[in-house]
Amino acid sequence: MVYHRIRALIICLTVLTVGACGLPRGAAIQSEIVSGQNAESAPFEVVPVTRTNIGDLQTWPVTGWAGDYNWFSNNRGPISPIIRTGDRIDLIIWDSQENSLLSTLGQKSVKLNDIMVGADGMIFIPYIDRVFVRGETPESARAVIAKELEAVVPSAQVQLLLTPGPDNSVDAVSGFRSPGTYPLVHGDVSILSLIAQAGGISPELSNPLIRVLRDGRSYEILSDTLYEKPAANVIVRGGDQIVAEEDRRYFVALGATGIQKIMPFDRENVNAIEALAMLGGLSAGRANPKGVLILREYGRNEVRTDNTGPRKRQIVFAIDLTSADGLFAANNFKINPKDVLVATESPINSIRTVFGLIGSIVGIGNAVSN
Repeated sequence: MVYHRIRALIICLTVLTVGACGLPRGAAIQSEIVSGQNAESAPFEVVPVTRTNIGDLQTWPVTGWAGDYNWFSNNRGPISPIIRTGDRIDLIIWDSQENSLLSTLGQKSVKLNDIMVGADGMIFIPYIDRVFVRGETPESARAVIAKELEAVVPSAQVQLLLTPGPDNSVDAVSGFRSPGTYPLVHGDVSILSLIAQAGGISPELSNPLIRVLRDGRSYEILSDTLYEKPAANVIVRGGDQIVAEEDRRYFVALGATGIQKIMPFDRENVNAIEALAMLGGLSAGRANPKGVLILREYGRNEVRTDNTGPRKRQIVFAIDLTSADGLFAANNFKINPKDVLVATESPINSIRTVFGLIGSIVGIGNAVSN
């Protein structure tokens, strides 16, 4: 009887040990993922991330996005509003002459209200016909009109009031508490001032990105960066359209981490250590700290035959977090959008499972014998 029990246990131990890698697990083992890496026909390459090569890896092509945000390079803007088509102008012309062509008897001024700047950039003024004012500031337009009036009203003085039209306004399109069209009553309205007028960014947005559409181009910046850098607070211009939206960049987390999900970026750049922290770290008792893998795919034109870039389109970056070298390298390794971060499972877990099953079998055998 004892012989049969020992024989059964030996058979079970052999079967379970051989089939340990096939037992149900929450994550793959590193050797399974990188198996076949040395074959000449392997479609991928495994690249260890160390302090020795991290400098070279940082020069490899960026994947998933342009690599940085396209924001305005300077903060220059008009210090006064610029007259545009659709704006409306109110004029007060003062004339001290007794026989004035513009004012009536007993009056010293005449008001010309609600003059719209036409599509040709001109306005009509009696006795001097049409005057081109588009592109001028209110002060320079006033001087132009006064000069044109000299021929008929030598002593005339001009006052000008500008009411911005649709082309001299900014659209806060979406992502704000109070979206709408906001006239530029001053020429030095900053983007933060405009956001404040629109009620601020909607609190429903996570890691919001500010996008400005101007002259057929798109400029974007993370809101946190905009708040932190005074030089980024640029002057808005008439016709700008401003959108607040969530940053669309993400990476995918799989394996033995605290959570497994599609993880949005919460800042402009995220390194491997920060990415793991965002995921709640490695799963205690399950993860293999020597086997943190980052899967990335490069474009065909980004493959290199030398060491200046990836030699294959599919790269598996391997990080060992059990050494200072690996930790420092991981802290300088940037995660790219659409990367797949895999925390592999420790092979010891399979052995533990085998012994657990053996213990269960032994317990069952003892129970049967009893």
